[in-house]
Amino acid sequence: MTNTTELDKLKREFLEYTEIEKGRSLNTVRNYDHYLSRFLEFSKAKKPSDITDSYIREYRLWLNRQTVSSGDTLKKKTQNYYLIALRAFLKYLAKRGLKALSPEVIELARVGERSIDLITPQELTRLLDTPDRETLVGLRDKAILETLFSTGLRVSELCSLPRDLDLKADEFSIRGKGEKIRVVFLSNEAKEAINTYLDKRKDIDNDLMFPMTARSVQRLIKRYAIKAGIGKKVTPHLVRHMFATDLLGNGADLRSVQMLLGHSNISTTQIYTHVTDKQLKETHKKFHSRRKS
Repeated sequence: MTNTTELDKLKREFLEYTEIEKGRSLNTVRNYDHYLSRFLEFSKAKKPSDITDSYIREYRLWLNRQTVSSGDTLKKKTQNYYLIALRAFLKYLAKRGLKALSPEVIELARVGERSIDLITPQELTRLLDTPDRETLVGLRDKAILETLFSTGLRVSELCSLPRDLDLKADEFSIRGKGEKIRVVFLSNEAKEAINTYLDKRKDIDNDLMFPMTARSVQRLIKRYAIKAGIGKKVTPHLVRHMFATDLLGNGADLRSVQMLLGHSNISTTQIYTHVTDKQLKETHKKFHSRRKS
């Protein structure tokens, strides 16, 4: 039986702190557990003072050389997840007044600019119109698609919506990532689709509007995308991207889109400006007059 070290105990307390005090999701806590366990296994560190600069350098080299099932090395973005967890752990140790390496020592790997793969507005329309509204399942799926595009909800947020949600005001509050509350809005199409679906539902013992798992929603969207003749991979998050770019493309300001998406940092929202910049470039190319020779 492996002896529990001081760092093992501190890791467990850090995870409890992350869940209870910081209010992070269970999924985040599980990920932190995985990332930190890999570091402790690699470093063989037993107490906070064992974590040194040299350990971090060796660990980063080790991460950079790890391969996945495809044979490729770990992406820089994935490596950063490990480093972010370790940095958060070191911040916790400092908060506890324990002698440990400063978290500022850990710099994240530089990653390439994030790109977004979108579908066209025409493809989106086909996707939204694909469910068969003659069946209850089709009505449910139509309501799911319209709600995702109208609100920009994350799939986990969609699956947590209560059945008795008050739709009269065309808006409602949602508790999202990091326990932050924001207001989202329903289009007429989304509201009508939800009401039509709920009117046809017979079960009365389920409190959720869409009693499905996130994975089930992902699968149904993939199925409808194929049925709609869309060649790209379509996910609930892509529909969220379409929501954001639709707003920006029609003149919404970045700060408002940030609030509607529930992003903590506006830099996360700024990835969408590259899409609208591209649209502006295409517009200029198409409509700007050229001097004739």
